[in-house]
Amino acid sequence: MAMEMDHSFTVPVPPDRAWDVLLDVERIAPCMPGATVDEFDGEVVTGRIKVKVGPVSLTYRGTAKFTERDPDAKVIVLEASGKETRGAGTASATVRAMLEPESGGQATKATMHTTMNVTGRPAQFGRGVMVEVGSKLVDQFARNLSELISSEGAASSDGAADAAAAGDSAAAEAASASAGQATATAGTAATGPGSTEPNPTIPAASTPPAPPAQASDDSINLVKLVGPAILKRALPVAVGAALLALLATRFRHLFRPGKKS
Repeated sequence: MAMEMDHSFTVPVPPDRAWDVLLDVERIAPCMPGATVDEFDGEVVTGRIKVKVGPVSLTYRGTAKFTERDPDAKVIVLEASGKETRGAGTASATVRAMLEPESGGQATKATMHTTMNVTGRPAQFGRGVMVEVGSKLVDQFARNLSELISSEGAASSDGAADAAAAGDSAAAEAASASAGQATATAGTAATGPGSTEPNPTIPAASTPPAPPAQASDDSINLVKLVGPAILKRALPVAVGAALLALLATRFRHLFRPGKKS
């Protein structure tokens, strides 16, 4: 089953930084549900995607290769292909992504056009379900990526604040030591030896714990993502099967030996 899909999402950083982030495959892979990167040599990604349909789990193992990376135009083209590890199903796709500035250059809009071909059990759900799955996966990836970037930005800001606080603390301690020394000297001159006051100590700022690493879901759960759509598609099949069973029962009753029509 072949199809084409268009999606877009926003990255909360300027285009130059978004370009670097989106090309850091191993860093952002956990943002995609069900994805695992086994190896990345800078050009070719080898990994796995796990898909769950109710009680059935499918694992696709494959590769993705960057066929175009234009940092000036901010265009990325990726070709990917994979195969079920325990089945005959296959999946292949070509993804073209373009980055454009948004919100006065403080954010980036990523627009993707995907040409995909899927065979095997997932293809039985049809284009409508596959398009809906693709849209929800892109939305979830974008949310996870935004959280990852925001947490890293907060950690970076906290680190800078801690460094500044440490510098202020050191300066305060030095000033306090100088003031203490001046007080001690004045006290000694006034009342004799042994009347110095202790130097005050300013505690160093505590370092907050690092934010937890972003982790993806174990698999792409199709029922969870598009349960109503899957049920809508399965309902006519269930009704048809029920009607066939009813008719078969009726015919067996009519043509039972000794039964008149």
